[in-house]
Amino acid sequence: MKRIKLSLLLLLLALTGLWLLADTLAPTPLTYFSFRTVLVQLTGVIAMGAMSVAMLLAIRPKWLEPHLDGLDKMYRLHKWLGITALVAGVIHWWWVTGTKWMVGWGWLTRPERKAPTGQTLGTIEAWLRGQRGTAEFLGEWAFYAAVLLIALALIKRFPYHLFTKTHTWLAAVYAVLVYHSVVLIKFDYWLQPVGWVMALLLLGGTWAAVLALSGRIGAQRRTAGKIESLIYYPELRVLEISMLLEEGWAGHAAGQFAFVTSNKREGAHPYTIASAWNPQDRRVVFITKALGDHTSRLRDKLQVGTLATVEGPYGCFDFRDQRPRQIWIGAGIGITPFVARMKQLAQTPGAQEIDLFHPTADFAPEAIEKLMADAQAAHVRVHLLVSPKDGRLDAERIRAAVPAWQSASIWFCGPPGFGQALRDDFVAHGFADAAFHQELFQMR
Repeated sequence: MKRIKLSLLLLLLALTGLWLLADTLAPTPLTYFSFRTVLVQLTGVIAMGAMSVAMLLAIRPKWLEPHLDGLDKMYRLHKWLGITALVAGVIHWWWVTGTKWMVGWGWLTRPERKAPTGQTLGTIEAWLRGQRGTAEFLGEWAFYAAVLLIALALIKRFPYHLFTKTHTWLAAVYAVLVYHSVVLIKFDYWLQPVGWVMALLLLGGTWAAVLALSGRIGAQRRTAGKIESLIYYPELRVLEISMLLEEGWAGHAAGQFAFVTSNKREGAHPYTIASAWNPQDRRVVFITKALGDHTSRLRDKLQVGTLATVEGPYGCFDFRDQRPRQIWIGAGIGITPFVARMKQLAQTPGAQEIDLFHPTADFAPEAIEKLMADAQAAHVRVHLLVSPKDGRLDAERIRAAVPAWQSASIWFCGPPGFGQALRDDFVAHGFADAAFHQELFQMR
């Protein structure tokens, strides 16, 4: 989390700093309208800079994952960048449109615009000035569309399959806003560092928008597959899906996830991989729980022989560290990456001591038997807590069960709030924050 917070802060500071090299928040003379002019420019640079980086993150650049600790963290940064662009955009819109309203209501008097004397505009600058009216009109309506689409993305109750479709429309809205920005950014900026950086960001964002609108995001990492078996655990409302992949899958590490498309109308959905990779049989296993509209319908829609496309793998929740001990916490369906890691350890044993805590509200004997068998093969100690009988898991119980907890790294997958509470408690007791690894498996 620190990496993405720092990345967001550095981007905002960089954009603001570059803008301050080209302009000032204290124009001379300092009036309402002169201040409005520079603030509109600054908020426009921040809004479009943040939105451009968000667009680039949306195409899932694999090379960036190690630097931001995985695609799940990158999507969290993507979300914050979207919110940043929304806030900056609203401020930008208010200073533009609100001022027009206040002039119309008679609250403000707009100063007369004096035509520049003795100035000959270049061909490009003259053309841009001639586009101002169109750019302002299109930019305003694109802003309204962006507000609506970003708001829908932030509403958790909005169905995921509709979210993926409407969120793609933002790419078209972004393209309109690029035109708006190119025309209305001060022409002098293009000859200075802030303009050079904005040009690169707008070009990169436009390329990302083209990939999104053409359905090419992740296209080079897609592999066709076919469902071989389906196992349903009614007590857990969990479906285990085993798929055979065709040639082309590059393999995966335990803890990674993939985007799976079994129905083009539904689009791709992210699932954590629950199996170790064996290139000889090319099988992957996904475990899904009925938590939403899509996952609740999977049991009825999928059948043996169904064709699907798997894109990935993604993620850096890979259990790699040099500590002598690891503590795993797989809450509910968050047990999935640990199942994959145990299967990997059964094939290639490691030297670390591992304690796996699995708090769950439901109990399915068959699923628990499989879990215990995987743990035994991987030499992992399991601490099973069925909450109606054993109570809730907290940091104190973990420390009591693992006295050497300070020498361990902690790997958590489950509800974000629960993970953050455990992290805060451990850090308050002197645990290194960097040794607490948490998967943020939320793609919106």
